Amino acid sequence: MILEVVKYGTPVLRKKGEPVPAITPAIRQLVADMFETMYAHKGVGLAAQQVGQALQVTVLDVRGVTDRPSTIAINGQEADVAALMPLVLINPEIQPLGVEVKGPEGCLSFPEIFGEITRPENVDVRAVNIDGKEISFRAGGLLARAVQHEYDHLQGLLFIDRMDKKTRDELRPELDDLQLETKELLKRR
Repeated sequence: MILEVVKYGTPVLRKKGEPVPAITPAIRQLVADMFETMYAHKGVGLAAQQVGQALQVTVLDVRGVTDRPSTIAINGQEADVAALMPLVLINPEIQPLGVEVKGPEGCLSFPEIFGEITRPENVDVRAVNIDGKEISFRAGGLLARAVQHEYDHLQGLLFIDRMDKKTRDELRPELDDLQLETKELLKRR
């Protein structure tokens, strides 16, 4: 089922996700719905907060992006990114690594708003997958950026929090309009 993607100004986007103690049928359904929602909106990642659930759950799939390559290594060995997609990360822990690089980011909770964000170029990830198994890998490129973006969501952080002041100031009118529109919508519910 395609879920509503909540927009900037919705309080749940600022909530840190609760750890998921077990892979229940409800969590499996949430993950399936999150993938359907992410694909419907042509995203590469989606965090539970973005569909109104303050949980440590995110889904990712970078296969559709060809102009921004991704890398993944498991136990130090390069692996085929496409073969490991789609990814479910439950209760993830990350360790950003490497030099910081600027890159474009958008967010399904901020329609049509984009900015250059500086993030480390690689990230080590440990999480539980949908089968309840622990997984660990090192991501690079777009996948590293997407993992860090979604991890931030799970901590109640938004990509605008990572923007430099100049970019945020340039986007201020659009951000204020979106936040006001969201708050008005929430009042009517």
